[in-house]
Amino acid sequence: MKIEGIKGCYEKTRGLFYFARMCSKIRLHDAGRLPDSYFDFLGDGFDGRTCRYLSVSYQDVKTEVLSGKSDEQALDWCLANGRRLTEEQVLIYNSFMSKRGWRDDETDGYIPQCVKDYGLKNDGTMLTDFDLIEMDEGRWYPEMWRDAWK
Repeated sequence: MKIEGIKGCYEKTRGLFYFARMCSKIRLHDAGRLPDSYFDFLGDGFDGRTCRYLSVSYQDVKTEVLSGKSDEQALDWCLANGRRLTEEQVLIYNSFMSKRGWRDDETDGYIPQCVKDYGLKNDGTMLTDFDLIEMDEGRWYPEMWRDAWK
């Protein structure tokens, strides 16, 4: 489903995938513009993984974002108050997040079920959670992952 103002999984904030998406979901939810189907994963799922990796709480990130900070300023706050990330740690995070669902515990069950639930053709091109999110929101194309790493 297309949602005006939601950012994609591959959008980078200071080199980090997904953080901008989490911030946009926080803002949209606060404005009453985030669909109900997204509520269960606010602060959980990839939001939770991102916050745990940064060693900050989702509630603290939410507070920073809703105080009017940009994505970059909110991430800077996280890096100052949680975990500082090296270039290698950004690579590890981006690699894990962008490949979740591909050759892991979601490959045989979750991914095929989502493809079916979304009414997509199971032609083997939807391999990751990012693929499914981007497809569902109308941004996905087969080489998206490759372009994101440039």
